[in-house]
Amino acid sequence: MQKISSISQIETVGKGCVLTIGNFDGVHVGHQQILMAAKQAATDRGTKLLAMTFEPHPLAIIRPEKAPGVLTPLALKEHLVGEFGADYLFVVESTPELLALCAEDFVRRFLIESIKPGLVVEGESFNFGSGRSGSIHTLQELADANGFEVSVITAEQVELSAGRSVTVSSTIIRNLLAEGSVADAATALGRPYRLAEKIIPGRGKGRRLGFPTANMNLPEQAIPAEGVYAGFVEIADTPDQLLSSQAKIPAALSIGTSATYGDTQSLLIEAHLLEKDVGELHGKHISMDFIKRIRSQKKFITESALAAQIAKDCKEAKEMLAAYEAH
Repeated sequence: MQKISSISQIETVGKGCVLTIGNFDGVHVGHQQILMAAKQAATDRGTKLLAMTFEPHPLAIIRPEKAPGVLTPLALKEHLVGEFGADYLFVVESTPELLALCAEDFVRRFLIESIKPGLVVEGESFNFGSGRSGSIHTLQELADANGFEVSVITAEQVELSAGRSVTVSSTIIRNLLAEGSVADAATALGRPYRLAEKIIPGRGKGRRLGFPTANMNLPEQAIPAEGVYAGFVEIADTPDQLLSSQAKIPAALSIGTSATYGDTQSLLIEAHLLEKDVGELHGKHISMDFIKRIRSQKKFITESALAAQIAKDCKEAKEMLAAYEAH
């Protein structure tokens, strides 16, 4: 997949492409259905698929205090959009000028004058233009008047562990993560939720207790609720290498501000690796894939009580991950 960062590069795509527009944060199962339908349409038409996204999230510009936590940082989003068939990813910088465009002006500037698509594929809840004033119906009306077609993809629904069905959205996934329901979030994402950042030095407490940890620098992402989770870790020299790494290490993952016995710290994200001899971790990058929640955080009166609980967590994590892989 080729990344495009300016309108001047659009001519490399060619007139009559298939286009899909969205934030694509999470690249969840709903986004995946849109991308796959768009790719099939591009194949049938003998043309290319162009996905258009915005960076940062528009709310980060309009109302920074309301900006949602990011599910997929741009590098991961690029990787996933490419995996689901896009030939090009057009990353548009979210600016006040862009976000002030009404729906009609947005279509004129990007679709009619620049991209010139033959078909636009969107979900039924698609909104665009200043104040999200344009809907999928607006797009269909503008398409009829300007010589391109629109295909509407029905929203994807999934059944969560409690038996309730939900329409998948990035907001639903953020809410699931905020309550620690990482297994349900994975159902909506189509894969486990991932945090990725650089490994930083810890306080050495885990090593002293016999459970050394890899500590993650706080990522600029939506972070699951405080608690202990079963998950998989990948280690690489660079962030890009994490995207293609296949060496998953089982781990008990901990997120919390009070993971020790009584003292309160800033938020800590750490992994107790369940394999030995994983090599030198200093200066490397780590990804954490969250599979299932084990328990909430709690304080411990003594080091021995904490060590006993970590041993129990690690045992439970091993069992959960073995069951997950066998499924």
